[in-house]
Amino acid sequence: MFGNDWDEVLQQETQADYFNNIRYALAAEYKTQTVYPPKEDLFSALKLTPYHKVKAVIIGQDPYHGAGQAHGLSFSVRPGVRVPPSLKNIYKELQNDLGVPVPRHGSLIHWAEQGVLLLNAVLTVREGQPNSHQALGWQTFTDAVIRELNERTEPMVYMLWGSHAQKKGAFINRDKHLVLESTHPSPLAAHRGFLGSRPFSKANEFLVSQGIKPIDWTIPEN
Repeated sequence: MFGNDWDEVLQQETQADYFNNIRYALAAEYKTQTVYPPKEDLFSALKLTPYHKVKAVIIGQDPYHGAGQAHGLSFSVRPGVRVPPSLKNIYKELQNDLGVPVPRHGSLIHWAEQGVLLLNAVLTVREGQPNSHQALGWQTFTDAVIRELNERTEPMVYMLWGSHAQKKGAFINRDKHLVLESTHPSPLAAHRGFLGSRPFSKANEFLVSQGIKPIDWTIPEN
């Protein structure tokens, strides 16, 4: 399903009754509604970032609900798609924190390939209806993803932006992992704690202190 070690790690979840219920519900949704992301991008976060390679986790709420935006990675959009306001603030903080140039596109695949798990708490959404799949069962599945990561031997960084993400990370072992919390990067909240929080440099400082190669947060233009 995922094409890497997540297949074994999440085997119990993907064979559970609730996960089959999600599959059945989604099959009907994709037939009768416009649902994002496209089916082939549903598990992009797990496919691009294998379990053993995760260095940092950025938790989003649910996918973008506009046409052509969501492609399976939290906060990310494909090249050529207008950069959403929350991502603009992430780029602004990245530039202020590390001096990284602001890219002209919104694709965060480069981060995912380096071990940044860009995980939405809910993996699907109906077009134009934010939070429309909150009751589908995804929360149970993504809780399991976070639980499995929490139990991994190697330490990692969790970036929990906003109250929704912070609730999602309530059971993380903070003696082993670094948890960075702030307000959400959306324009409504970014100035109340996200901007100026320096999550990217703090993440790398922690990784280096644990003998782990830091993340190159620079986003290539191509």
